[in-house]
Amino acid sequence: MATSSFGPGALATPANAITLARVLMLPVLVFLVLGSGRSWQAFSLWFVLAISDVADGWLARRHGVTRSGAFLDPLADKIIVLGAMTALVAKGIVWWLPVSLIAAREVAISAYRSYVGRRGISVPARLSGKVKTWVQCIAVALALVPTTASAWEAGVVAAMWMAVGITLATGLQYLLDGRRPTELAR
Repeated sequence: MATSSFGPGALATPANAITLARVLMLPVLVFLVLGSGRSWQAFSLWFVLAISDVADGWLARRHGVTRSGAFLDPLADKIIVLGAMTALVAKGIVWWLPVSLIAAREVAISAYRSYVGRRGISVPARLSGKVKTWVQCIAVALALVPTTASAWEAGVVAAMWMAVGITLATGLQYLLDGRRPTELAR
């Protein structure tokens, strides 16, 4: 049963505390990846970061969704995923091109949503956006598993490109969602 103990304007909520903790743990993950590359420690920390996103969402629904949480949670997701992917690129574990495409989409769509939002057009999050984040998380998780098997490497490459595909597809969805209804009729 959901209890609305925090109003929509609240900032200091349990869900936002978890979101902040997730972002503060990112430098530890980056340090692990840059230091030892693939490791069970890095994978385990990544797993905690990914699963804690579920926990903060559950808490937000239980205690009341806030505007700050609606802004901070997806921002934290982007920071964490792109931080991990950047460390994987720097360590030579994944190729820079898929990560660059994902980063470009994330920055462009965030800027676009902000731009149309200032003009009174709401582009709400979609379920496909959450799926996109989870596909990205799975790609990072696979890249962090300490193995050198060639079949595993092919799976990591495939997962990264799947993440690119869904990331670009959801970006297109958000662009279409942000068009004014009068523009859609043309």
